[in-house]
Parts: sequence; C-alpha cells; structure tokens
Amino acid sequence: MLSFLRIVEAGSLSAAAQQLGTSQPTMSRRLQALERLLGVKLLQRSTHGMQLTEEGQRCFEHARALVGHWQAMEADLRGPADHPRGQLRVVVPHAYGQEQLVRPLAQYLRQFPEVSVEWMLIDRPPNFVADGVDCAIRVGMVEDLSSVAIRLADVRRIVVAAPSALPEGSRLPQTPAELMQLPWLAASLFYRRELLLQRVDEPDRQSLLEIAPRLTTDNLYALLSAAREGLGLCVVSAWLVDDDLRSGRLLHLLPQWEAVPQPVSIVYPYAKFYPAKLRHFVEIMRAAIPHMPGMRAV
Repeated sequence: MLSFLRIVEAGSLSAAAQQLGTSQPTMSRRLQALERLLGVKLLQRSTHGMQLTEEGQRCFEHARALVGHWQAMEADLRGPADHPRGQLRVVVPHAYGQEQLVRPLAQYLRQFPEVSVEWMLIDRPPNFVADGVDCAIRVGMVEDLSSVAIRLADVRRIVVAAPSALPEGSRLPQTPAELMQLPWLAASLFYRRELLLQRVDEPDRQSLLEIAPRLTTDNLYALLSAAREGLGLCVVSAWLVDDDLRSGRLLHLLPQWEAVPQPVSIVYPYAKFYPAKLRHFVEIMRAAIPHMPGMRAV
C-alpha cells in the first residue's frame, strides 16, 4: 500500500523506487500484486506518464487515510518512546548550508544519533514529493500554498562594492539615486532590474532603484566573486561579507539604506502526521536561526 502511495505522489515508478531505496522492477511488481489483490486496474500507463483510474483514485484516497491513521496510532502508542530515527532529507541554500546552518545541524545529529541527514545544497525551491524531500530552509517569500512555511527570522541585506568599482577619485554615493549611476550585478533569485531600498531608521521611507546589471547569476558566491573583482555593486546578506568589509576588499555603500530584509523560513508539506525526526529538526532550527549573525528575530 505504501509503495502505491509513493508511486502516485512521486509521479513515476522510477522516482518512487529512488525514494524508497529499491528498484523500478520491484515497484512494478508491488503495484501489479496490489492490482491482482484488489481485482482492479489502479494506474493507466501511456506515453504521457501514469494516470489514476477511477478505482485507483478511490484506492489512493483510502490508502492515504489508512497510512495516516496507522502513523498516528504508532505515535500515540509509543508515547515518549517515539524518538527520532531514520533518514531526514533537507534542502538548504548554498550560502547557509555551507556555514551558518551546520552548527544547529550538528546539534541535531548529536542529540538524535538514530537519525541520518541528507543535506542538499540547492538554492531553488524543491519539489517535496518528486524529490522525496522532508523539509527545506528557504530565503525569500514562500508562495507554495500546499506547504507549511514557518517564518523564523529576517536577514539583513546591504549594498556593497569593491573600491575599484567606483569612479577613481570620486566620493562615495550619498543617495539611492546616485547608486543607479554605477554598474550593477544582480542575484536572479532575489532581484534583477529593480531593487527596493529602505531607510534603516525609517523603514517606511523607501526608494526603488532601476538598474541594468552587467552580470546576472543565481549563485551568491559567483555574485560575490564578481563584486570582489570590481565588476559592480550588489546586494548581499550582511553576515556573508563581514570579512570582506573588515579587510577593505568590499565597501558598505550607503549604510543608512538597506535592501528590504528577506524572510528565512522552514518549509515542509502539509500532512496529518509529522514524524519525530522532522518535528525535532524544526524545533532546533526555530530556536537557532533567529539568533544567528545577520538575522533579525520576527
């Protein structure tokens, strides 16, 4: 029954097999055995993929309810013994997954030795079902209405540039309008040709910049490397450039203005029951992330 659910949710035999750690022929045999047991055809295969038959749709709804009730019964009967175990698959942005989030991850693994974690560094939103992902840490607005999104903090974003990106002998920009006259780099996941700044001491006072980026990238480290080479201005998370600012490789421009903060959220699919490994991971991240450098609690 669980194999049938995973096939439908993943969209293919191969994707379901990968999630369950088995082979496609094994998944096919399990599906055929269930169809023989019930005496009905559950899935219709075609060149466009697989579709549930009318009987398959009813079976899917019953199976999902049965599995949910079974998991809830297990959790209720185990009580305090329901401790985290198994593998947790987590998607995190590259910048955060390589540095800031490793400490709370280590705390989680030390606290729950029966859990293993697959830590995937991906900047784009995951497909929870197709990719078999349990949860994700996201920076930016979450628009997926089919998921739970818990906003944990806001991350400060500032305008920086290498000294060589500024005209030789000129003074530093004094207003947002002056920033628009300089060359720019863009982070495609967060801004491209428009950028909204706000006063640090008056957040309601805002300025919309229209920019023409010389380089656009979806990778923050590539963006920073280009900025260090003097190719243009960019907006980055404040914590990410602490060392660059201290060494003078980059300058913090117009410090009284910052880009609108981006929310940092933990996201996971809606479900009637959440396993202990996920619940405890969420708790640890909720406690840790608001207190990290460059974050503002919400």
